[in-house]
Amino acid sequence: MNRVLYACSTNAGKLREFALAAREFDRTNYAVEPLPGLKEMRAPEENGVTFKENACLKALYFSEFTGELVFSDDSGIEVDALGGAPGVYSARFAGPDATDTENNNLLLERLAGSFNRIARFVCVIALARSGQVIETFQGTVEGEILRELRGKNGFGYDPLFLYPPLGKSFAEIGAKEKLAVSHRGHALRKLFTFSAAR
Repeated sequence: MNRVLYACSTNAGKLREFALAAREFDRTNYAVEPLPGLKEMRAPEENGVTFKENACLKALYFSEFTGELVFSDDSGIEVDALGGAPGVYSARFAGPDATDTENNNLLLERLAGSFNRIARFVCVIALARSGQVIETFQGTVEGEILRELRGKNGFGYDPLFLYPPLGKSFAEIGAKEKLAVSHRGHALRKLFTFSAAR
């Protein structure tokens, strides 16, 4: 019988990556599913100043709605020329309800004329149950910000994030190829490795 691991996200792109990670990394037959009723729940305010703080506060909050294991991630992009911004504000860089297009356009605008394009994606996943954080897992991937969008795959800042070892943006590679090297892929691999030992 499968054990359930509830994902606390309504982001379609993240949910696809969670499901793919379960197929690629999980060896213990966890069923990864969205937390039931999540869309109807009021989301907690993400007022942490680090990815870890936000991941933990979300996982703690949603863990109160079930007795099963839940996990929540907080992730984003850090750009050296912007002092690490947008960081924890990545999803709302251009405003509270910003689209991916608006966020990407603002990033390009802020970097106009900058020769320093070094950036990294960061992901922290918090695993919790019944109001207690059990463990956190972090993944990071280094890259550069392109001067224009490239590729049609992925989501968020993927079309602007060049992964130098492949010479492609994250939006130009397939889902499995991205998962193997991405920040979220690294964090998810750690999550499933930890879960397998429990």
